[in-house]
Amino acid sequence: MFLLTGLLAALPTAGLAQGESAPAEGGAAEPAEDNPAGHGRAGNDRAERFDCQALSAQPAPESARGWLERSLWANHCYAFQARAVRIGSDGVRSLALSHDIVEGVEREVARFLDGPPVVFERRGRVGRLKWADGDGAVAASPAGIVAHLEGLYRLRLSGEERLANRNTVRLDIEPLDDLRYGHRFWLDMATGLPLKQILLDEQGRVVETFQITQLNRPRLHQGAIDLDRARPAPDDPWRPTWLPDGFTAKPVETRSPRHNEAVGHRVYSDGLATLSLFVEPVAGRDQLMPGLHRLGVSHAAVRHRELGGQARQVVVMGELPPRVLIRVADSVTWQAPADDASP
Repeated sequence: MFLLTGLLAALPTAGLAQGESAPAEGGAAEPAEDNPAGHGRAGNDRAERFDCQALSAQPAPESARGWLERSLWANHCYAFQARAVRIGSDGVRSLALSHDIVEGVEREVARFLDGPPVVFERRGRVGRLKWADGDGAVAASPAGIVAHLEGLYRLRLSGEERLANRNTVRLDIEPLDDLRYGHRFWLDMATGLPLKQILLDEQGRVVETFQITQLNRPRLHQGAIDLDRARPAPDDPWRPTWLPDGFTAKPVETRSPRHNEAVGHRVYSDGLATLSLFVEPVAGRDQLMPGLHRLGVSHAAVRHRELGGQARQVVVMGELPPRVLIRVADSVTWQAPADDASP
């Protein structure tokens, strides 16, 4: 959901699937759905844009929903540099963060300042929550994410605090079931940027704390940002037959130089929580032991399954309850393309 924290949450995915800890090499920005009325429409999905200057004219939100939507737009529209700490089961890490916008395209970078000198980078446009369906238009914006979250989470404001020498408002996001984690966000009152995030498991225990300790010169982009084009859904022979309510396949390009054609990869999200699903033949030395693995604050469920007449490794990972990841992995089925079926 939030760009830089979302980038950090996705970091272990590439390493687990490939047996290495490799930097992310790119990808679409966080997905969204409906465009708010009067904002950024260009009359054509391929030319959709959002004018970031619209944020400067908006009054401070009065509701939890309004603060969430403003924060989502702020993540796309503000350029900044920051220092942050991330506290999880793997210890405390300090980072340097940056978010820039060049010709409507966002670029975000996370550099770890202790331990191995690892740099993660992602470029992209404002994404969409769903694949295009037929000829129907698929609009995009954080307003769509907020609408989609209704019925999945309860949003409420919980007072004001001062963090990183800035005034913030606290936003609590509580899941309405036990299939996803809860969140607390401290949002900068001047910009809407998240300065602190706490992830809570289904028992309310803190899983991870991410906090910006210094926010340097946040600048509202003096122009428009691009929204990603509508993409038709790929025709995968495999699919999960169960996902938690509200989870849909995100229309993002998942192919990378580290993935050959035999590796299938899709990303699913409810607009806030995200899981990655990998399907590949069981072969070579990069295979994982079946079972449940922990990687940082994420878990990964690994299954070796007979799919499509071949032994395949199924990996499902994300910041979700482990039993949810296991159930998704066990639900994957294979259906041969129609042109391969016997007459």
